[in-house]
Amino acid sequence: MNSNKIRTFLRTSVAGLLIAAAPLVSAQTSILNVSYDVARELYKDINPAFNASWQAKGNPAITINQSHGGSSKQVGAVIAGLEADVVTMNQVPDIQQLVKAGLVKPDWQKRLPNDAAPYTTTTVFVVRKGNPKGIKDWPDLTKAGTQVIIPNPKVTGNGRYSYLAAWGYAIKNYKSEDKAREFVKALFANVPVLDGGGRGATTTFTQRNMGDVLVTFENEAILLDKEVGGDQFDIVYPSLSIDAPAPVSVVDKVVDKRGTRKVATAYLEYLWSTEGQEIIAKHYLRPRNAAVMKKYAKTFPAVNTFTVEKLLGGWDKVMKEQFADGGVYDQIMVKR
Repeated sequence: MNSNKIRTFLRTSVAGLLIAAAPLVSAQTSILNVSYDVARELYKDINPAFNASWQAKGNPAITINQSHGGSSKQVGAVIAGLEADVVTMNQVPDIQQLVKAGLVKPDWQKRLPNDAAPYTTTTVFVVRKGNPKGIKDWPDLTKAGTQVIIPNPKVTGNGRYSYLAAWGYAIKNYKSEDKAREFVKALFANVPVLDGGGRGATTTFTQRNMGDVLVTFENEAILLDKEVGGDQFDIVYPSLSIDAPAPVSVVDKVVDKRGTRKVATAYLEYLWSTEGQEIIAKHYLRPRNAAVMKKYAKTFPAVNTFTVEKLLGGWDKVMKEQFADGGVYDQIMVKR
């Protein structure tokens, strides 16, 4: 029964999967939402709800297609020509790449509330039932004999936030970049495989039965616990984690070419509506709406988090120092 539940949960998880939210009609307007790997279930519910809201205002039905995969890979596909009307990503650098490519206008974060991030999440641990390795915090992931499953930080926002959460923990506790480097190096020495997406890492942990701990987004951890059942896994919240807002934007060059700016903008704005925020919370993502957050407070334990901007100097600094070719991450992986 448990293995069947895992297979059912993962069955729709092929990277790059395209899902239509309404029957395809030749004369019907369509938009494409290119998104990150573990957001597929969220947008499968957002799409029909938005369509109903859109039609209730006197507009014709639209077709909403989804594409999901590792966030940086997805952005690369858009830059290479995949005509996304909107991108719903999990880290600022991905959309900044589209700005550099001339596809998104530089003011994208000012066009929507909360720096254009309708929700946030954080990084947590998923362990085998009963937590046989006694994993409680980040230092436990550096111990010899502990296998850690983390998505690839080079190509996935999930993996990047996991890496930065560990780095931030080390900076906070050891007050030294050299010690942080050694700490993260020890952790990644325990990573046997680097999957190209967050859902791929979940598959490795659950289906391939690899690893003692999966490091992933909170929503993926809760979804796994709810869908598969709490008889196989436990969720562990570390003493310090990272705030992981998920930014969104229209792809200006595409919507102007296709004439879809109005509906694409309305689609993103819907994410901040009370109904949209309710759907977000039901998918175990932390909504921005205070009343909705209060309603679902039992789902979201209080977590001690830091932001990339305040602790690590911002995304430009992080991308240049940590993830550029030859950066700290590459150095760690070569020497591990």
